[in-house]
Amino acid sequence: MTSALSDPTLERHFKGHRHTVTSVDFSCSMKQIATGSVDSCVMIWNMKPQMRAYRFDGHKEAVTCVQFSPSGHLVASTSRDKTVRLWVPSMKADSTVFRAHTATVRCVNFSCDGQTMVTSSDDKTIKLWTVHRQKFLFSFSQHMNWVRCAKFSPDDGLIVSCSDDKTIKLWDKKTRECIHTFTEHAGYASYVDFHPSGTCIAAASTDTSVKIWDIRTHKMLQHYPVHSGAVNGLSFHPGGNFLITASSDSTMKILDLVEGKLLYTLHGHQGAVTCVAFSRAGDYFSSGGSDEQVLVWKSNFDECIESSNDVKSQCKSAESSQSRPASSTAHLHFNSQPPVLNNQTFQRAEHLNRPNTQTTPRTLSFGHSDGHSRGSHSHAHRDAATGSPSTQQTPGSQRPAHQDKSQSDVSDGRVPSSLANTLEHIIGQLDVLTQTVSILEQRLTLTEDKLKECLENQMEIGLHLQNRDEGRRWPNQHC
Repeated sequence: MTSALSDPTLERHFKGHRHTVTSVDFSCSMKQIATGSVDSCVMIWNMKPQMRAYRFDGHKEAVTCVQFSPSGHLVASTSRDKTVRLWVPSMKADSTVFRAHTATVRCVNFSCDGQTMVTSSDDKTIKLWTVHRQKFLFSFSQHMNWVRCAKFSPDDGLIVSCSDDKTIKLWDKKTRECIHTFTEHAGYASYVDFHPSGTCIAAASTDTSVKIWDIRTHKMLQHYPVHSGAVNGLSFHPGGNFLITASSDSTMKILDLVEGKLLYTLHGHQGAVTCVAFSRAGDYFSSGGSDEQVLVWKSNFDECIESSNDVKSQCKSAESSQSRPASSTAHLHFNSQPPVLNNQTFQRAEHLNRPNTQTTPRTLSFGHSDGHSRGSHSHAHRDAATGSPSTQQTPGSQRPAHQDKSQSDVSDGRVPSSLANTLEHIIGQLDVLTQTVSILEQRLTLTEDKLKECLENQMEIGLHLQNRDEGRRWPNQHC
């Protein structure tokens, strides 16, 4: 399998946050990346080099988590200010906000159908909400310490959570019961997520390792003690064969889950790597760190190319659908079935504990000071202001090719690429207007609910005063 892989390459370099980057997520269409930071800002980075980033100011304290909705029309963010905000990822930065917990909100995750979201908090609870009205549904409250992370399963039937109480819990959303508790002994899990197949979970632990459990047999399948510092985050490749991790030892690791071995060690951040995420198609991944940097990497996995076209086509249909939130990312169809991890793959992973192995993982280093990478790929440095590559275009490369293509399109009677880009831009603006109207409708609904509540309170107060006055009059009449 590994022979079909090319080395990951550093493609983009974004700088704009003023403190540690805490969370990163790709939109379904790969047009935008959302990040959160200790600087209390949410930023939306556009993948097109000529487009500026959006900075959203609204939270009063550090942003702990960001995530795009399945359709890509909303971005949810959580913060130490105990609130959750829903943003429209456009220049206007419209948002709705609600107080979700009584302490820091650590994580937010959309269900695959986009209708509900789950939040976890330092108040030791996990809560479910409707997305449209931000209405509280129910909560789970069996953890004994801060709940760092909570995620839906691929079919939305289960929720997994991890806490500083050194436990990882599986919850049944329908029965609202905890169906199993996994126990950490050396440290606690700071991040947890489901495998795309839904049959197992992976946890990033402060004991410097990554563990994978089967949720059916409740047995540990794989254990990867590959870092020298706490593991802060992880992300499964959509195909299910690979896992990427982010650690305080300033490295990222790419693991081959089928072979049970370490493939790559990536160096790019100057300091702790705090978050990492694959794109919806798996052809890219992004990382954030304590150095305030956001790096975008190209996976260069051959199987990513096979799956990306299918995912992108589903994303386009999700963007064009306005009637309801799309669930295009809920069911990704690949040419091959996701691998099922079992005891055999767990045995393959045991070689990581041995000092001498036959397969040596690749170590790739990417620098920022001299504008060149220290690994096998050059020109890894990216412009700090726009995030676009700082290298010069070679003569006769992209722009003349686009012009020739437009002329050939006209001669063939097809739509020129420039017109197609203009139409795409118009459609994007219409999407923004639609989402802005949706946000206004939500605000109007909330206002109506508040007004109704106020009127009901006034009626209760008036009735109470009337009863009190009548009570005062009756003794006088009796005398």
